[in-house]
Amino acid sequence: MERVVSATAARIHLGEWMRRAVESNERIIIERAGESHVVLLSMAEYERLVRAQQQPEDWRELVDQARAQVRADLGSRQLPPVEEVLRQIREERDAQLVALR
Repeated sequence: MERVVSATAARIHLGEWMRRAVESNERIIIERAGESHVVLLSMAEYERLVRAQQQPEDWRELVDQARAQVRADLGSRQLPPVEEVLRQIREERDAQLVALR
């Protein structure tokens, strides 16, 4: 969510806006003379944006990184066959649907 406030209002209510940015993940756009100048956002949101900016843009590189991570996580173990994974997912889904009735 975004909120636009004047620089004067931001100065007066800085503590409140900081709390909203952290607790509600709200972005506060601060204007001076009707022109947007800065954005107040939580540190978590800022770090997320920095990480996203540092990520490779080429999707192939992302896929290669994901594959390498899966291989590292598996070690010497083998992935189960796709059919087995799908069967387990369907069984779990069916059990959840039965429980809802």
